[in-house]
Amino acid sequence: MPEIKIITSIKVYSKENFQIYLMNELISPLETDLLYSRKVLEMITVANEYCLFLEKADKYTLDELLSFVQKIIPLIYLKSALLPDTEVSDEDAVEHYVTEEQWETMFNMLHTAFGSADGFYYIDLNEKSHTDPVKGSLAECFTDTYQDLKDFLMLYQNPVRTFKENAVKECKRLFETRYGTRLINAHAAVHAIIYPAGDSEIIF
Repeated sequence: MPEIKIITSIKVYSKENFQIYLMNELISPLETDLLYSRKVLEMITVANEYCLFLEKADKYTLDELLSFVQKIIPLIYLKSALLPDTEVSDEDAVEHYVTEEQWETMFNMLHTAFGSADGFYYIDLNEKSHTDPVKGSLAECFTDTYQDLKDFLMLYQNPVRTFKENAVKECKRLFETRYGTRLINAHAAVHAIIYPAGDSEIIF
């Protein structure tokens, strides 16, 4: 598989160089600093791997794409759930990097890649009428997650500490309120696609 690079408005990282970046630039001499804790650095590594792959999703087959998301979704969920609670010294030190145009480009690429497998049904437990199935889209779920994680990565790269604080806090908040649920619903749908021998009457 060819080397994949993530192109941002700040830096360009290959998989190998990103590991070097973590080691050389992010590890703090203060081991008790939550912003540089293993939990945060592992979340950065998984989020970067996810974004790297999705930005080249059109280069892979449907089977490769499904296999990747099947395996990385549980990791993203776990590492997100383990993020520490972070105190923020300046709540205004927040920036968003993924534009609407970039979101649309990613969505269209994934929608094309998933093809007829993109649509699925799930029960929205946040709605009072949660017994009614809702139609979802794998492309939309994964693009929303891409947006949240890409913003997290870009914001954390800012050398100013307050931006890193907001990056971790905002990622944890979005996991709890948005992309965490999306990943669970999408993962169930992906499982059903990969292992179609299950009960076809089940609604995810």
